[in-house]
Amino acid sequence: MTSSFVTKGNRIVWIGFAVVIAILGVAAAFLILSLPDANAFNAQVERIFIENDTLTGRADLKLLEILAQSGTAFSDTLASYRMVIFVLLVFSCAMLLSALVFLLLLTTLGRRMAQIERSGIQVRSLVIQRNENMVYLNDMGFKLTPAAIETLSVLAEARMDDDILSGSEIESMISGKPSADCEEAAGATRIKRLRDALGNQMVSELLVRNIARQGYMLSVAKDAIDVR
Repeated sequence: MTSSFVTKGNRIVWIGFAVVIAILGVAAAFLILSLPDANAFNAQVERIFIENDTLTGRADLKLLEILAQSGTAFSDTLASYRMVIFVLLVFSCAMLLSALVFLLLLTTLGRRMAQIERSGIQVRSLVIQRNENMVYLNDMGFKLTPAAIETLSVLAEARMDDDILSGSEIESMISGKPSADCEEAAGATRIKRLRDALGNQMVSELLVRNIARQGYMLSVAKDAIDVR
């Protein structure tokens, strides 16, 4: 399902590329074709020369010469306009395509983050050293309080036994009191303090899972846990 969604997203992006290029191409063709012919002015001057062969006076010839020079200037101006329009269209096309690429990258990143949230953090090793109040998560080391270490150790031992602990059971195992005498809120408070001690919200939220109506557990493979 995920691969089909990705394929559909990529298809939409390529369709967007094609639509953008088509729109800019049509706009470029319309603008360029809307401009008058660069030689139209010179053609009109030439026709005046041909149709008015009686214009032989010095002033008349000077006027026609000026008109011819104006036609040449007009032709050069239109040529420069066409170049400016072409450059602007290329620039706008590049900007729009860049925006679509960034949109695709953001969409892909958001999809990957959603997959991480659904699957949980990938933990290769979780080493808990009680005597040093340290926990090593992959290559990251965290200095925790003794209470946080006890909470994490209890969760790790329960994970190795495939158990899910409620808040009252966590409080009972740490305090040594019967589970019936412990409150659910006390264990939830210990979980909150553990997450605060871990610091990184993503790490803490994905490492310590809260299963509705069941309790708490670590999202770590059993063979990756080492409690010392």
